[in-house]
Amino acid sequence: MKKFDKVIAIVIAVYLVSSIGIFFLVKGLNSNSSSEYKVEINKIYLGLVDEGIFTEPDLTYYKFIKSVSFLPQSGQTSKDDVDKFYKNTNGLEYEIKPLYDGEKILGYLRFNYAASNSDHSITLKVEFILFIFAAIIVWVLLYVRNSILKPFNILSKMPYELSKGNLKEDIKENKNRYFGEFAWGINVLRENLDHHKIKELKLEKEKKLLLLSISHDIKTPLNTIKLYAKALEEKVYDTNERKILAAKQIQEKSLEIENFLKEIIKTSSENVLELEVKNSEFYLNDLIDKVILTYKEKCTLKMVDFSVEDYNNKLVKGDLDRAFEVIGNIIENSFKYGDGKEIKISFYEEDYCQLIKIFNSGETISQNEFNHIFDSFYRASNTKDKPGNGLGLYMCKYIMEKMDGEIFAECEKQGMSFTLVLR
Repeated sequence: MKKFDKVIAIVIAVYLVSSIGIFFLVKGLNSNSSSEYKVEINKIYLGLVDEGIFTEPDLTYYKFIKSVSFLPQSGQTSKDDVDKFYKNTNGLEYEIKPLYDGEKILGYLRFNYAASNSDHSITLKVEFILFIFAAIIVWVLLYVRNSILKPFNILSKMPYELSKGNLKEDIKENKNRYFGEFAWGINVLRENLDHHKIKELKLEKEKKLLLLSISHDIKTPLNTIKLYAKALEEKVYDTNERKILAAKQIQEKSLEIENFLKEIIKTSSENVLELEVKNSEFYLNDLIDKVILTYKEKCTLKMVDFSVEDYNNKLVKGDLDRAFEVIGNIIENSFKYGDGKEIKISFYEEDYCQLIKIFNSGETISQNEFNHIFDSFYRASNTKDKPGNGLGLYMCKYIMEKMDGEIFAECEKQGMSFTLVLR
């Protein structure tokens, strides 16, 4: 804002300097033109004095003098002649000089001249136009400052506040509505972050309660296992039947503990993937345009050959944003785990379904690992030290099933491909 205020101050300063400069410029022109028209008057006047009689002079070659009239010094001069002689002529200035013949006065000469260059009204007009022009510029700058930059300056602080966790303060929409959609989007983001924060705290509480409950439940079978194990170690059981019975008890209690662990894993997975999918309809073109806009330039920067084959623009069922999220997950995986040479998107139609195939070149994985790529928290050997949590493809499968679709993978000779099936 301070820099913009400097711009306004500079505009005002330029106006003031220009105004003063024009004033002195016009004043200088006035001075020059004043000398010129006086020279012309003196030249005509001397010529008439030499003749000793008034004759209409030829004014063709005179720049300022427009006409010369004569009022004789005579008792026969009527009042009308005097009034006509002194009558104002529109747009012209005049100067009166006496005409002599020797020492005898013959009458009076009136020189009508155009003194537009010396007219102060022109200076005032120029100054007024300049003032209006400067006022409009300053008004526009002030309007931009107060109606656009100032509200945006307030809005620009909101992401920083959100990053600090201040999620309660709502953004007031400016009455000019220049940033209506942006303010609405920030408010939606704030509400979603607040909702997820509350949900996360609730989930954390539930997880702790679950762990406390299960840990308490595990103690019983665990103590039983320890008891039977100690009895076997100390050879308390003297017959094979009793030893076999003890071993069966240990096995049963071990299965109980295993079931508890499965419950923990299942509950964790369900909580992580509690995603909202809004099923409706969207055109395939909208999805692919969004993918191209997001990833084409990124692939160019990474020097990856990114290609999208031709397709028919079908109306498909599902959630546009979630479908984009699925494709985005697959392409991001291609960046991380592929060889960085090629990503290709192709299209097929089968049984009233739209198939979108995403291929990336690179090293394939073993058949055993391939069977688990859609499992939660599973990471294959090709991930190595690359960042990730093993949930990306699991989320893709979860979303596609929520949209009544499918996703399947295929190991190819030169890489991996994933095919999305949309109804």
